[in-house]
Amino acid sequence: QVQLVESGGGLVQAGGSLRLSCAASGTIFSINEMGWYRQAPGKQRELVAVITRGGSTDYADSVKGRFTISRGNTKNTVYLQMNSLKPEDTAVYYCWYGVGVRNYWGQGTQVTVSS
Repeated sequence: QVQLVESGGGLVQAGGSLRLSCAASGTIFSINEMGWYRQAPGKQRELVAVITRGGSTDYADSVKGRFTISRGNTKNTVYLQMNSLKPEDTAVYYCWYGVGVRNYWGQGTQVTVSS
């Protein structure tokens, strides 16, 4: 089992920045991916950014150039630096850990961007 603990959400004005953190613990496999998804009210959960253990990244078009995903030195921590935030970025952000066909999720952290 893998446990994910997120932190860093909150309320910020449009144009501001936030940094989300997620730490994974438990049975950590050497080949894995980590990332962030988000879900706004009334909408489906969507991919925000993912990063492989080797450092390859992928982003949703809506956040490219504004968000940066990175992993910590231990590879069990993932960060999401969010700059130039917009009201449409308001959502619950979920940390994700994937290995093979297994998916693990954090409890979610609220990000609210006021206009």
